[in-house]
Amino acid sequence: MSFHSVVLIPGDGIGPEVSESVVQILHAADAPLEFVTHHAGLGAIERNFDSTLPEETTQAIRECHLALKGPCSTPIGKGFSSVNVALRRELNLYAALRPIRSVPGVKTRYENVDLVIVRENTEGLYSGIENLITPGVVVSMKVATRVACQRISQWTFRYANARRRKKVSVFHKANIMKMSDGLILEEAKKVHQRDYPNIGYQEVIIDAACM
Repeated sequence: MSFHSVVLIPGDGIGPEVSESVVQILHAADAPLEFVTHHAGLGAIERNFDSTLPEETTQAIRECHLALKGPCSTPIGKGFSSVNVALRRELNLYAALRPIRSVPGVKTRYENVDLVIVRENTEGLYSGIENLITPGVVVSMKVATRVACQRISQWTFRYANARRRKKVSVFHKANIMKMSDGLILEEAKKVHQRDYPNIGYQEVIIDAACM
């Protein structure tokens, strides 16, 4: 049996414990995986690396094309920037996939839930561009590019089509942020009309969507 190498980033706090449990489960399931440990975040700092995201860690991920990462702490309001955001930027991990499904036998407020949320991971306020304009006034820049809006739209419709999903709903705030969120609506409509007319399409203001 051939094994696939996986970069294991244990993380910090509860990260190492959680990561080790996942590794034990995968080994018990005879998954053909071998883990190579590298570090990021506080784990990297504690081992005297010069960066919270060492080059050897990102290079190992590029070589393996697969990583299992435990939770990495991000200081609130100060300190080093998010390791998760740094990984997304460095490796161009622009699509975050969040499946939400009802579990048989587990009673919840809503039944028969089957949603998949796709979140653009690299732009918007994740750009992390902030400036102190004058004492007491800070501006955070929300960035949207046509390239990123097009690729997240294409990725989402391709995923929906492959998984035989019925509809793609685009959540937005284009009633207020007419240019930035307007751009994602423009690109999503293009992809839908040109490539995936077989899939339903809906635009929902984020306030209504959350309600």
